[in-house]
Amino acid sequence: MKTVLILITLALSLLAATLAQTQLSGSSNQLNEKVDKLFVQWDRPDSPGCSLGIISDGKLVYKRGYGSANLDYNVPLSSESVFYIASTSKQFTAASILLLVRRGVISLDDDIRKYFPELPKYESPITVNHLVHHTSGIRDYLELMAMAGRKMDEPFGNEEAVELIARQKGLNLKPGERFLYSNSNYVLMAEIVRRVSGKSLRVFADENIFRPLGMTNTHFDDDRTAVVKNRVVSYTPKNGGRFQQFVKTIEAMGDGNLLTTVEDLAKWDQSFYDNKVGGDGFSRQMLTGTKLNNGEEITYAFGLDNGVYKGLKAVAHGGGFMGFRTEMIRFPEQRFTVICLCNIGSANPGGLARQVADIYLADQIKPAQAGSNSTTAAPTRVQPPTLTAEQMTEYIGSYYSEELDTTYRVIFEDNRLSIKQRNTFRGNLFLQAKDEFRLLDATISFVRNDQGQITGFTLSGGRVKGIQFVRKNN
Repeated sequence: MKTVLILITLALSLLAATLAQTQLSGSSNQLNEKVDKLFVQWDRPDSPGCSLGIISDGKLVYKRGYGSANLDYNVPLSSESVFYIASTSKQFTAASILLLVRRGVISLDDDIRKYFPELPKYESPITVNHLVHHTSGIRDYLELMAMAGRKMDEPFGNEEAVELIARQKGLNLKPGERFLYSNSNYVLMAEIVRRVSGKSLRVFADENIFRPLGMTNTHFDDDRTAVVKNRVVSYTPKNGGRFQQFVKTIEAMGDGNLLTTVEDLAKWDQSFYDNKVGGDGFSRQMLTGTKLNNGEEITYAFGLDNGVYKGLKAVAHGGGFMGFRTEMIRFPEQRFTVICLCNIGSANPGGLARQVADIYLADQIKPAQAGSNSTTAAPTRVQPPTLTAEQMTEYIGSYYSEELDTTYRVIFEDNRLSIKQRNTFRGNLFLQAKDEFRLLDATISFVRNDQGQITGFTLSGGRVKGIQFVRKNN
């Protein structure tokens, strides 16, 4: 009788466990069905799309590909598709720097001219710490390239990037004054790794991060001609439901140019909990921000941004270049991470990843606060000044920038001022204030001497401030 009771008890326990597993599976299926609906517009073979990975308690609990990795051959996206992840790469560059710091090879307080004697000696020294946290004030080399008239489809590597950075006589701001994101910081960090270790960032990261973690499909892509198995092609939408393909020409790395997969990024995510790379305290140091000169703390750390999403601590970084759009967001207290890698320029993986978190963490997130009902009066419109045709001709001329090694020509045509560069139309000038014009997303401010004659101008954009142009004798 006792044996029968034991058997019945075991059977009931097994049944209960089976039912619990079935309920859990059913619950997961319901969650994943909701997740799939977020990506339904790309979930077809004739469209680019996204690869998704959802990690909970160290396990990749859901992985899916939506759309195609290559429209020429209808290759479906999957968790093993190899993406260019753009600025999401920065955390791996920062991790390489931090490994060198922890080994005593370099210091965060080092003046970067120790490694780059070719850089100008600015009013205040720039440290490695400034580079890591985007507080250096160094101008963004990608925007400098655009201003110099260099096309993004022209091949370029770190050597060209550093050479251009070294030409800059000025900074956007005093080092440590405030946070201003600049891709130049991380290209320089990649070069510090090379100049100190004698190994390229690709080799150093492979030996010290990727191989130890088993990230066998991950590398910094410093050879654009190499064959990469399962490589993803990126696209941008065109009219009529068509897509335009991007051709990768970039070999510069550090600020981006990492090729990886959802599967490999899941292994990197796990290292943040077990510190397999770097040892005890490494992950905590990766999340350490810095203080500005005025004592204010910033949330940006080592290629990662510490934030809060709907009441939960979140660590994230996104990226975008060509048609690639990527995001990796971690909720450390919930041990939950979403990886969203897309190969279509119109996708918003940051928003999609957070919507996935909304679904999986619905019982923990706090609802977004409703906006205030109060209304703000519309700003008073100020009528911009106008110029006569005679006044416009005063600006006509050629202007040279030594920092960009390029010449802009201001021309007067069809009763308006515009800029040409290398005989290519760059854009029209729109007057904003006395001697100040808007050129696309940049501002041109003309400079006069004591006699009131125009001697040059400064050009400023989002991550580039105060580029000097000098008027040439015409």
